[in-house]
Amino acid sequence: MSPARAEAKITLILGGARSGKSRLAEELAQKRDGQLVYIATAEAWDDEMRARIAEHKVRRGDRWHDVEMPIAIAEALRTLPADTGAVLVDCLTLWLSNLMHANRDIAMETAGLLAALDAVRFPVLLVSNEVGLGIVPDNRLARDFRDHQGRLNQAVAARADHVVFMAAGLPLILK
Repeated sequence: MSPARAEAKITLILGGARSGKSRLAEELAQKRDGQLVYIATAEAWDDEMRARIAEHKVRRGDRWHDVEMPIAIAEALRTLPADTGAVLVDCLTLWLSNLMHANRDIAMETAGLLAALDAVRFPVLLVSNEVGLGIVPDNRLARDFRDHQGRLNQAVAARADHVVFMAAGLPLILK
């Protein structure tokens, strides 16, 4: 059974680390006709992250056009042609981390992303970690990150036509 909805313009896929979020998002995007665009928010700061990025690129294959955009994903969405087959943004969690590291205004950047999502004419799949299921972090930075991530996920989920929570590789349809 596929959790895809053909008519969904905005799809949010949430879950924990290694829950199958990216794999599901890629599978859903590949069901679309036309050019597939992968907006990558990760930056390769070490060998382990370079290996993860390489693994994702190999898994996606040649049908994808990669756009490395650690911060300006709203701008990237606005510049894509209307006939784009589908866009996968992977992931909002690293995007938020990048924004915080750059001391950007999180509310303003979130509003910009939501406005870009409202304006797109092609399907967009967004991957994000659900970080609020564990214990309360013991330091302010971690608590701020968790709180920002929760608000970001709620805002995107409210705009999304389709929301899926992944656990152990299994999709749970939330919306």
